[in-house]
Amino acid sequence: MQDRSTTPLQGQLPIVALSGLELTLSSAAGAVEILRGIDLEIGPGEQVALVGASGAGKSSMMMIIGGLERASAGSVRVAEYDLTGMSEDELALFRRENVGIVFQSFHLIPTMTALENVAIPLEFAGHADAFALAAAELAAVGLGHRTGHYPGQLSGGEQQRVALARAFVTEPRLLLADEPTGNLDGDTGEQIIDLMFGLSEQKGTTLLLITHDPALASRCARELRIADGRIVGDVTRAVAER
Repeated sequence: MQDRSTTPLQGQLPIVALSGLELTLSSAAGAVEILRGIDLEIGPGEQVALVGASGAGKSSMMMIIGGLERASAGSVRVAEYDLTGMSEDELALFRRENVGIVFQSFHLIPTMTALENVAIPLEFAGHADAFALAAAELAAVGLGHRTGHYPGQLSGGEQQRVALARAFVTEPRLLLADEPTGNLDGDTGEQIIDLMFGLSEQKGTTLLLITHDPALASRCARELRIADGRIVGDVTRAVAER
């Protein structure tokens, strides 16, 4: 019999379902409440912006959804899995098979080529054709000619393209993007965002995007606003054709 914590939940469920989510961390001054009773559902294929002031809890919520941080209380279900009782190994397997993550800092391994960086999650998953799939994904982000280059030989925009290719190469059900253009100039950042939205739509990947940029948030059909560890706004709107 399979462990319940690693078995997909039955029925048609949202990609993200949070109920009573709380996160409390210890500090020298005592307990600090980061997230306070968040209830949230995000459906398959949605593109959702998460906005709020620094310290509001945006990144903490994303880390919990990605299985990189454990909630203090509440229920966390992502891609039809209940994360609450999973071990660290189970969480790593869950992320590898279901979640792509793109950070403001590119988090590429400097001693590996672009091709090797993108192939890493596929190699961990045991794909015999990891490098062929990685090469195809790099071509899809416009870097088919840079596969043998190391991160230090690439511009910031090119490094973020590699990070996008690595995030999408496993065909994740959910992409988490935390200020993905924060280290890029305006024109380069716009190209990266166009690419990210295009890949999300092409692959049917649900997108949760953390941003401080109102113009970028407005590209998502749904915008969540978080303040003081609580969701205080949830707006759905029509989005112009890109």
